[in-house]
Amino acid sequence: MENDINILLKQIKENHTGNRYIAGIDGLSRSGKTTLVNHLSHYLKKNNIPYVIFHIDDHIVERNKRYNTGEEEWYEYYSLQWDVKWLSHHFFKKLKSAQMLSLPFYDNERDTCEFRDIYLPERCVIIIEGVFLQREEWKNHFDFLVFLECSREKRFLRENAETQKKIEKFKNRYWKAEEHYLHTEFPKENADFLIEG
Repeated sequence: MENDINILLKQIKENHTGNRYIAGIDGLSRSGKTTLVNHLSHYLKKNNIPYVIFHIDDHIVERNKRYNTGEEEWYEYYSLQWDVKWLSHHFFKKLKSAQMLSLPFYDNERDTCEFRDIYLPERCVIIIEGVFLQREEWKNHFDFLVFLECSREKRFLRENAETQKKIEKFKNRYWKAEEHYLHTEFPKENADFLIEG
């Protein structure tokens, strides 16, 4: 992991010449994205590089918009979990220029979204971590994209025992959506940097 982070840091240092540099940490569920981002933020801090981190899962929609919609479960997860178009216009397209972003943050316990204002430094590295970042609507907003490659078996074992019992949900919702992503957007092949998670 340390070697991968050094390569990423070198990439950021060499290319972070403009006002903002947008790096995407993409990968399927439980592939190690958050762990990588935590390590990366530690190194950025140590190297005095200002940064802002966004977790795409903070910006999902309320349950009634993504469950029991009449669509197939995998489609609900892939296409309805986020308001893809809204995020494209009000988040991704504004990252380079906006001083402030107003974004919906999802509260799982209350199943509500609350808007918060996020201020962006004029010069910084913006790290966005999450699944399906290389979807058609979002991928062109990144300066650099990392994909964490990790087998389904290994990722499934990282789920807690209670979650592992819900195998049908994985088969119908998550894994079908992941297959769709892998076979339509080719994230492994199109990423700038591939890491074994």
